[in-house]
Amino acid sequence: MDVDGESPLFVISVAAELAGMHPQTLRQYDRLGLVSPKRTAGKSRRYSMRDVAQLREIQQLSSEGVSLEGIRRVLGLENEVTELRARVRELERALADEMLNRPGRRVFAAGSAGDIVSVRTGTRVRRENAVVVWRPLERG
Repeated sequence: MDVDGESPLFVISVAAELAGMHPQTLRQYDRLGLVSPKRTAGKSRRYSMRDVAQLREIQQLSSEGVSLEGIRRVLGLENEVTELRARVRELERALADEMLNRPGRRVFAAGSAGDIVSVRTGTRVRRENAVVVWRPLERG
């Protein structure tokens, strides 16, 4: 079993105790969409460590005078940032894989007018004043 910050582990009473809140408060936050825990097949709530951390953050923001609507916006933006960071990591991995798996080298020719064109590997540039630039594929 792979347990991480997103794994639904805690029943509502345990999550409430970890967050320092009453279970009814957690139910209200779920209804308001502030923290929506996963559900079991029997529809019971299961909170993850990330959910508990968000509950603590809600408590902190609330004690600082932030309204529930303000808290909803803050959490929404934080969740969006988390999702975007995960997507960036995914795209970075895909790009790295592509660079490693690409056969041959990418070759470009730069003409005297400053134009740059991609040239197939093994093709000679026809204009004598053109410069061919290439970068060997880095293998790490």
